[in-house]
Amino acid sequence: MAERSRPGVETGRILDLLVATIVLGLGAPVLAVVALLIRVQMGSPVLFRQERAGKNKRTFELVKFRTMRTPKADEAGFRPDTDQARLTSLGRFLRSSSLDELPTMLNVLRGDMSIVGPRPLPVHYLPRYSEHHARRHEVRPGITGWAQVHGRNTLDWDDQLDMDVWYVDHQSVRLDLRILAQTAATVVRRDGISQEGQATRQEFRGSRSVAVGEGGAPA
Repeated sequence: MAERSRPGVETGRILDLLVATIVLGLGAPVLAVVALLIRVQMGSPVLFRQERAGKNKRTFELVKFRTMRTPKADEAGFRPDTDQARLTSLGRFLRSSSLDELPTMLNVLRGDMSIVGPRPLPVHYLPRYSEHHARRHEVRPGITGWAQVHGRNTLDWDDQLDMDVWYVDHQSVRLDLRILAQTAATVVRRDGISQEGQATRQEFRGSRSVAVGEGGAPA
C-alpha cells in the first residue's frame, strides 16, 4: 500500500529532531542523576527495553528508564509479583513526572518515533486491533499524543484507539504544537498516570468496535 502524503510531515520531523536534541542536551545532568539513582536503588539494568510496533507495524526497541524491580522467583520458578507490587517509590516518581521517558528521545533521533503520535504498544497486541484501530500505525508513534492529553492511562482502550485514529486523520504541525502545550499541563497536574490498582493499566485484549469517522475527537 502506498504511503499517504501528509502536509507538514517534513516540518514535523524537523520539530522532532530539534526537540529531542534540546531535551537530551539540556537534560544530560538529569539523565545522569536518574541513571545513578536507579543503579543504586534497583541495580542493573538501568534502562527498560521492549519491542514495540511502530509506523507500518514495523518493530523497534523502545528504551525508557526502568521503574520496576526484577520479580523474585520462588523455588519452583514462579514469579508471583504483580506490576503494581514491583513498581518502586522511585519508579512511581519517575512515571508521575514523566522522567522515565527521557531516554525515549533516542528513539526519536533514530526515527523510530516522533515527539507526538499514538503511543507505541507491545508487538503482541497487533493481531488484536480492528481494521479501523490498526490505522494508528499509519504514522510514527509518539512520546505524547492526542489520547495522552485526554485521559492517558485512565481511558477505555477503544476510546484511546479511536483518538489515535482521529490523530492520524488530522495530523499537522499546528495540532502537534497544541498537544505539546497540553502535555506540559498534564505532566504538571500528573493526570492519568495509571488506572486504579494498576501500575499503568490493564492489558489490551482486543478492539470491541470498528467505529469509523470522527469518533476520536472529544467534545
